[in-house]
Amino acid sequence: MNKLNALLLSVVCLLMSGQVAARAYDDVIDSGILIVGVYRDFPPFSYLENEQPKGIDVELGAAIAKQMGLAMQLHWITPDENLEDDLRNNVWKGHYLDKDAENPLAMKRVADVMMRVPYDKEFAHRQDVQTGEVVNEQVVMFGPYQRESWRVAFDRQKIESVSTMAVFQYHPIGVEIDSLPDFYLTSAFQGRMRKHVKHYTNARLAFTAMQSGEVDAVMAMRSEIDNLLFAAQNDRFQVAENGFPSMGKQKWDVGMAVKSTYRQLGYAIEEVVDGMVRSGAMSQLIGRYGVTYELPGLYQVAQ
Repeated sequence: MNKLNALLLSVVCLLMSGQVAARAYDDVIDSGILIVGVYRDFPPFSYLENEQPKGIDVELGAAIAKQMGLAMQLHWITPDENLEDDLRNNVWKGHYLDKDAENPLAMKRVADVMMRVPYDKEFAHRQDVQTGEVVNEQVVMFGPYQRESWRVAFDRQKIESVSTMAVFQYHPIGVEIDSLPDFYLTSAFQGRMRKHVKHYTNARLAFTAMQSGEVDAVMAMRSEIDNLLFAAQNDRFQVAENGFPSMGKQKWDVGMAVKSTYRQLGYAIEEVVDGMVRSGAMSQLIGRYGVTYELPGLYQVAQ
């Protein structure tokens, strides 16, 4: 190899070290594998049970891969500070630490498609207030497959009913720390519920605290509450039917994301997901986890 070729090879290697392994549609098909990004330890969506991947998003990813004639490979996502960080680290750029330690020139790892991304046009086109640039211009958010909301579960032995959130001025309620329910319950009603809000690492621990009598209720995402009640199989714990005054947006659609330059891959995945929603297969999949299924807004408008 002459000096010029050696120099060119070195430049290429250096450039590759800053790239990510995001792949175009043809590359995905040729590989025979679809890399699906799911959140780590996040039941009922994606988690390990007896060392085996389980959850709504895991099953959905496998169904998408199968219908595309591919095998699924999971890319486990550890949440960062916000969704923009998660999209950057796992869809279009990759985390600076996420490389093959034995190969310093290896590309950073990212998913071909990331699950459980809000399908929201306002969020997708949100601009940086200082630069005016679109914050998420490197990704395409598409394929809504579920509508999510907030829900309260309560202990009937401690509370007769929950017709209004004002009851939690007198009863302790568990929430995931730094979640929207946490901010809501500590600020609504002029903060009169604040002293009764108990913080936990996640909704599961809050629910366990309710089972042990530490709190009288739990507020979390509907899917989490439904799944926890489904697993508990105990009529002592019930779903509250109250609303959430002054909370703002209380329902949102959940979809997926791919790198913006790989729209063809997104179209292929979206076609599979759309078919599952319209056929009822999506409702059946989610229902297996005890979760109440609600059509995304896009399909509700169509009806």
